[in-house]
Formats: sequence, C-alpha cells, structure tokens
Amino acid sequence: MMPLLYCVFPKTKAMININETNVTIMVSDIDKAIKFYETIGLTLKQRWDNHYAMVTANGITLGLHPSDKNDNNSGSTSIGFMVDKIDEAKELLDKNGIQYKYDDGKSGSYLHFTDNDGTALYFTQPKWE
Repeated sequence: MMPLLYCVFPKTKAMININETNVTIMVSDIDKAIKFYETIGLTLKQRWDNHYAMVTANGITLGLHPSDKNDNNSGSTSIGFMVDKIDEAKELLDKNGIQYKYDDGKSGSYLHFTDNDGTALYFTQPKWE
C-alpha cells in the first residue's frame, strides 16, 4: 500500500499590490504594429527601442513584443474594445481600409477584425439589460 501524501498550503493572503496590467502580443514589425494600434484609437504609452512597446486605451494596455517567428498571431485569444457607438467604429475601420465582419449578436453588435499579424480583435457595443 502506498503512503498518503499531504500538501499544506499557507493560509496567508498574497501581500502584493498589482497596480496595472497588460496583455502582451507578439508582432513581426513593431513600427507597423504601433501605427496600426494608434489607427484604431490606442496611444503609445512607452517604447523601448525595438525591444518592446506599450499602447493603451481606457481600461487596457497592450504590450507589443517583436518576434522573429512566422506565426505571431494570438491563437485562440481575442481582444475586445467596448465602444458607445458601433457605427463610429465601423467608420474608423472603413476609413483605414481595415476589413471586418459585422455580427449583431444577442449580447451586442460586433466588428471582428485582425491586426497585421492576425491577432483577433473586435469592437463591440454591448446590449446591456
């Protein structure tokens, strides 16, 4: 008979102050990525040469990290941006020649599109109940 093993976890709470968060995505060209995200309404927060950059909008910071891999997209992750008026987001995408798919779902209206590296993005105007 095998002996039982027990794990004991401390009952203390983490004493760390997380004061900001970001999601980092891999990009093939940091200059093109910064320009793309500025085009859809984010602003450059910080850039460390060609090593890393942060772009931000209300409630989100995206890290942009260059990669030499051929497949830089986000896989099964998508990043959404809530807007007050989906028509304004549509005009912005049209103005900049960004292709999208419109979806009027139960939870809101959506414009699905991708960045230059294939990362799935969307604008949404939620239908709050």
